[in-house]
Amino acid sequence: MDTNEAHRVANKLRLLGLRGIVSPEALDNPDGQWRVYDSSDPVARRDITDEVLTVIAGRSRQDGQSGATRGFVLPTPR
Repeated sequence: MDTNEAHRVANKLRLLGLRGIVSPEALDNPDGQWRVYDSSDPVARRDITDEVLTVIAGRSRQDGQSGATRGFVLPTPR
């Protein structure tokens, strides 16, 4: 993921009413894994990627769509 993709994911999360900061796992390696965190503070942040994906998958199932099991597959906001 690059910075532009991260901004798009963060915007989608906000449209869905979900909180989260999309950031590289290792701040000095933007080419590595990206995750969703509860804070932008690199010392105090907590990884909430799994929680966010669970909410998105649950909403998809409620809408009759197949839920995402990994990655960032985001449904269209209502």
